[in-house]
Amino acid sequence: MDALDLARWQFGIVTVYHFLFVPLTIGLSFLVALMQTAWYRTGNAKYLGMTKFWGKLFLINFAMGVVTGIVQEFQFGMNWSDYSRFVGDVFGAPLAIEALVAFFLEATFIGLWIFGWDRLPKLPHLLCIWLVAISTNLSAFFILAANSWMQHPVGFTIDPVRGRAQLTSLWAVLNNSTNRVAYPHVATAAFLSAAAFVIGISAWHLYRKQHTEVMRESLKMGFVVALLFGVGVTATGDLQAKIMTDQQPMKMAAAEAIWDTQAPASFSVFTVGTPDGEHELFSVRIPHLLSYLAEGDFTAKVEGIRDVQRDEEGRYGPGDYRPVIPVTYWSFRYMIGFGVVTAALALVGLFMMRGGRNPAEKKWFYRAALWTIPFPLIANSFGWIFTEMGRQPWVVYSQMFTREGVSPLVGPGLVLTSLIVLTLLYLALAGVEVTLLVRYIKAGPPDTEAEAKTPLEEPERDAGRSDDEQAERPLTFAY
Repeated sequence: MDALDLARWQFGIVTVYHFLFVPLTIGLSFLVALMQTAWYRTGNAKYLGMTKFWGKLFLINFAMGVVTGIVQEFQFGMNWSDYSRFVGDVFGAPLAIEALVAFFLEATFIGLWIFGWDRLPKLPHLLCIWLVAISTNLSAFFILAANSWMQHPVGFTIDPVRGRAQLTSLWAVLNNSTNRVAYPHVATAAFLSAAAFVIGISAWHLYRKQHTEVMRESLKMGFVVALLFGVGVTATGDLQAKIMTDQQPMKMAAAEAIWDTQAPASFSVFTVGTPDGEHELFSVRIPHLLSYLAEGDFTAKVEGIRDVQRDEEGRYGPGDYRPVIPVTYWSFRYMIGFGVVTAALALVGLFMMRGGRNPAEKKWFYRAALWTIPFPLIANSFGWIFTEMGRQPWVVYSQMFTREGVSPLVGPGLVLTSLIVLTLLYLALAGVEVTLLVRYIKAGPPDTEAEAKTPLEEPERDAGRSDDEQAERPLTFAY
């Protein structure tokens, strides 16, 4: 493989690995904030136990996401310098806002939340975790604004002398129609991922009859959140499909592997085709569904790959404008399938909880809940693979080919070296992540009965001790 192929593999590995942590961070931050709000309003010890238990797991995941995200941004300069020169003026604005506003806000208040349990009054301490949750979502919004510009470039002009994009309207970039549907879709998928995480771990403890009060409430919250945001993912995904059809018709045609224009067009749940992917041998289809997904009309026409290829050759010149069809076809279905299974489990589980029942007592449900933990994360990964692979051969749609963005002076040897090193490093980090998560999951929530009864409207003080001695007291909530 040449430097371009290796650079694409490295970016794909790093991006997919990083995005395993992002949805959990986004979703868990809000769930922990809701748990602490419930404790603030009720004083019930089970909500404090939930906050501290899930808060620990959130912090482990947050730290790993920060580390892997930094490496991802370094790649722009390492392997994609020509791309960075082309988009730098545009990307600089949303990414700078993300770093200076959202990330710094997040880092500041997460520190106050960690170390403020015995030092801050209850309400300011609660506000800290809410600000962490809000800033986490702001980070996602600004990063998705940058990515949406790659999918649908707006608010720029091309400098004819330097041959690079120049920002003309930051508002157009942030208010990009692609970002308006991409952000809600990613956010709802993040909540679904966090809910599956909570469901699986809660079921593990309940099956063993451990920490039943805390875990039963956690399981119920997980079911409700998964069901609500499963519907949200479906609705926002439908909107995104219609925007995609309008802006990138080849991606929609490739998602269905539809070679010739059809009206109406059916959606294939499963297809067996020839090795080249151009001819169908067997398929299971839902009539008219693809027409609705693409245009919101069950009888609408959907352009096929051959027709879109001809149109794009006429617009951009000779070339192959088709992505890898099997990758787009199957990643689109895996994205939908794994998400649907998670929402279905939540619906079944919520039904099984009626009348005070414990669904995790059923061995089949306990196993299904454990297996479902990675399902939304897999769906997220395939969603990103579909989004980025379906745009090929463009790195910035209609403006820059992927082959034009690679660093010209970085040879395959250097890229291969960094690819191997980063892959091995990430495997080691995965081991650290899993080890820490398993350790704290097995430990379960702390005993919070006494602490929950202690009024914390003001920081607790020991009589007769100086301020310096007060500051040296160990934290009750230490990580």
